[in-house]
Amino acid sequence: MATSTPGAQKPASTTKRSTTRRKPASATARAGRATSASRTAPRTTLAERAVLVPVGASLVASDNLVSTVKGLASKYRSRSNLERELKRYERRGVTARNRFERQIRRARTRFERDVRENRRRVGRELSSVRRDFEKSSGAVGARVDRLVSDAQGLIGS
Repeated sequence: MATSTPGAQKPASTTKRSTTRRKPASATARAGRATSASRTAPRTTLAERAVLVPVGASLVASDNLVSTVKGLASKYRSRSNLERELKRYERRGVTARNRFERQIRRARTRFERDVRENRRRVGRELSSVRRDFEKSSGAVGARVDRLVSDAQGLIGS
């Protein structure tokens, strides 16, 4: 066993440098640090929390209700303000109705156009099928006539 004296340097060939990078702190280590920092804040028990959450929610709802009522009270304080708001609502309703009617008219026009185009297409296809049928029936008729005449020729001879 070789002993080394303090302060003695190792030869350069035996000194190794680490090439791996230092890993960032793991999530559990970070969580541990975060929980240790939050431990200084007072902790609420489950029972306290069960009481405080609904109380806080009701206070927020109450604040929202009060501000809404105050806003409505100031908006409709006088008859002229009320009439102004009613006209505003009426205009908005008229705009919505007109928009809806335009959409309905466009849909109806689109539907009627599609029906007309389909009627024309079906008419063209039907006349094409009729012509093909007439041609093939004429050919079948001619073939039948030829077979009848051939048969009559064989019987008469």
